[in-house]
Amino acid sequence: MRLIIVIAIVLGLGYSCKNDSSESVVSVNGRQLLVNNKPYLIKGICYHPVPKGSDQRSFNSLTQDLALMKEAGINTIRVYAPIDDKAVLDEIYATGLKVIIGFGYNQNGKFDILSGTFIDYVNRYKGHKAILMWELGNEYNYHPEWFNDDIKNWYKALNDAADVIHQHDDSHPVTTAHGDLPDETALAMCSGVDVWGMNVYRWDNPETIFPEWETVSEKPMYLSEAGADSYMTIEKEGYGQGVNQEAQAQANASILEDVFNNTNICSGVTLFSFTDGWWKAGNLDIQDPGGWAPNSSGVPYDGSPNEEYWGIVDINRNKKQTFHVVKRAYNGLK
Repeated sequence: MRLIIVIAIVLGLGYSCKNDSSESVVSVNGRQLLVNNKPYLIKGICYHPVPKGSDQRSFNSLTQDLALMKEAGINTIRVYAPIDDKAVLDEIYATGLKVIIGFGYNQNGKFDILSGTFIDYVNRYKGHKAILMWELGNEYNYHPEWFNDDIKNWYKALNDAADVIHQHDDSHPVTTAHGDLPDETALAMCSGVDVWGMNVYRWDNPETIFPEWETVSEKPMYLSEAGADSYMTIEKEGYGQGVNQEAQAQANASILEDVFNNTNICSGVTLFSFTDGWWKAGNLDIQDPGGWAPNSSGVPYDGSPNEEYWGIVDINRNKKQTFHVVKRAYNGLK
């Protein structure tokens, strides 16, 4: 009798695990992103939490951050480097969020594309229910100098990496964060990309990219970055110079409206970003205006990316005006 009970328990556990696995299947159908065969709209945020005085990512504030994200209606986190900590992924999933895992090209052999070790991470975590997509690169098309001055070298590496992932994982799509609209070369060389992410800074109206995408591809797309910072380098468009949360809030309201008015083409957005990053432009212990990013003249409303002021919350997790904009937009969606 005891043996029968043990066998029944083992079989029951096996059945339960099988069901758990089936609950994490992400796929694409036409222009739609699906989770468990149901349309999934990304209400997301870019997340790279670096504490004050540091230049390294830390998840020490994860519980507080996830509570704020949940309040804001966020369902997806986009990270720029793999999270090699099951406890962190477990907490993200337990909060009801999914994560887009980004892989860099050359990260000194640490889960990167150049060394091929990215696939070790994929194989380790592909069964985790927090995973939404695997993302290869972040607007590398702006940096041909990283690839012997020939961006085709990157596109080949990107497509080869996508093919490797497909060989090992059929439950999660491959995406990339391309700088704005990919051209014919990118699309032709990267057929293995299932969902195209695009970092789009076209002032406060990214809507022009959706009909452009519709004419060149039938695949899903989402805005892997969009948004505004809360510092005006100059007075412009009626917004005063200096710290200006109102300008950021208004810009993000317009951007999110454009995104969610075009869900027939766009699968959502991971707004940039969750928290201010004091590590990006100067002294690690203070918040510095300034900074630089490629192709950034479209940053509203001053055309200048003040790199340390992009958060919807500040470094101490105080909500900015734009937090409430995001909360209304995300929670107002069905």
